[in-house]
Amino acid sequence: MSKARIILEDGSVFEGRSFGCKKSVSGEVVFNTAMTGYPESLTDPSYVGQILVMTYPLVGNYGVPERTTDSQGLSLYMESEKIQIRGLVVFDYSRLFSHWNARESLEQWLIEEQVPGIYDVDTRALVKLLRDKGSINGKIVVQGDDPGTVPLSDPAHANMAGYVSCREVITYQGNPGIKKVVLIDCGVKHNIIRCLLNRGVTVIRVPWDYDFRRLEYDGIFISNGPGDPNMCKTTIAHLKYALEGDKPICGVCLGNQLLGLAAGGKISKMKHGHRGHNLPVQDLITGRCYITSQNHGYVVDPESLGKDWNPLYINLNDGTNEGIHHRSKPFFALQFHPEAASGPTDTVPVFDQFTEIL
Repeated sequence: MSKARIILEDGSVFEGRSFGCKKSVSGEVVFNTAMTGYPESLTDPSYVGQILVMTYPLVGNYGVPERTTDSQGLSLYMESEKIQIRGLVVFDYSRLFSHWNARESLEQWLIEEQVPGIYDVDTRALVKLLRDKGSINGKIVVQGDDPGTVPLSDPAHANMAGYVSCREVITYQGNPGIKKVVLIDCGVKHNIIRCLLNRGVTVIRVPWDYDFRRLEYDGIFISNGPGDPNMCKTTIAHLKYALEGDKPICGVCLGNQLLGLAAGGKISKMKHGHRGHNLPVQDLITGRCYITSQNHGYVVDPESLGKDWNPLYINLNDGTNEGIHHRSKPFFALQFHPEAASGPTDTVPVFDQFTEIL
C-alpha cells in the first residue's frame, strides 16, 4: 500500500497509508463516534464537503450492502444515491468482511465512487486534536502528490444544502396518502422519507429554495443537510411565511436551525459538533432521556428566540440546544436524527407526533 498523509490547516501532519481511490482531496475534517453504520454515514448528505474520521478503530468488517431501492425509488441500505464524504480516515479497515447482505468490501466501494481513504492513522491523537482545536480544514495527500498543489477548501463559505438538494419536485404517494407533507430537501436522508411514508402520508419533496406556497399541503417537514444554515436565506424566507399560519411544521438537524432562524433566533458554529450514535438528550417537557444519533456542526441559541418559543431538548453532555417548539402553534424541531439510520431507535416516535397533528 502506498503512503498518504492527512495535513491540517494548523500544520499538523498525520502519516498513514492509502486505500480506496488514490487521489488527494481537501475539506473540513470532522469525527464520528459511532461503532457501526458506516454505509449510512458515508452516504449521509450532511457530510458533503467533509473528511470523516472514524473513532472506532476497525471499519469495514461487515462490508458494503447492495445498492438496491424500494418501490418508491428510495435506497434500502444507504441514505442517498452515492458516497457524500470527501475522504475517509480510519485506524484500520477490514480487508475481509462477513455479512449476509454484503456485496463488496469498503475499499472496493471507495474505489468505485472515487473517494480516497487513509488508514494506519493515529486516529486517537487526531480526534484529541480536533476536540481541543475544533473542526478544522485539512487535506488527504497521497504519495506522489505535492501538498502545495492541493488547495484547502472550506465548505462553510458555500451553500452546501443547495449542492445536495433535489433539483425538481418529487412526489411519493403514501397509503392512504390523504394527508400531504411538503418535505423541504436540504440534503434529506432517505430513511426520513420512508419514515413519513410508513405513517400513511404523501410526501412532496421540494428543492431547498422552492416556493411551496403554491402547493396544497397539510404540514411541512424540514430535512437535515450540510453547511451553514445562514446560507439558506430563501428557505428561511419561505419558512417565515409558513410561521404566520397554523399548519404543523417539524424540522430535523439543519431543519431545526432553519426553523430557529425563521423564528428570529441566532445560530452559532460549534467547536467540534456532535457526530455519533451515542449522544444523550433530555426532553425538557417530560424529563425523559434519550440516546440519539447526531450529525451537526451548528446550534441554535435558545436565548435568542422570542417569547413565543421554548427549548424542547438539551444535550446532556454540553448543555447545548437540541430542539425548539412554539408555545401555542404546532411548530417543533429537533437537532438529532430520529429516523434510526443507522442510529438508535429511541426517538422514532417523533414521526408519529408530527403525523398525528396533521
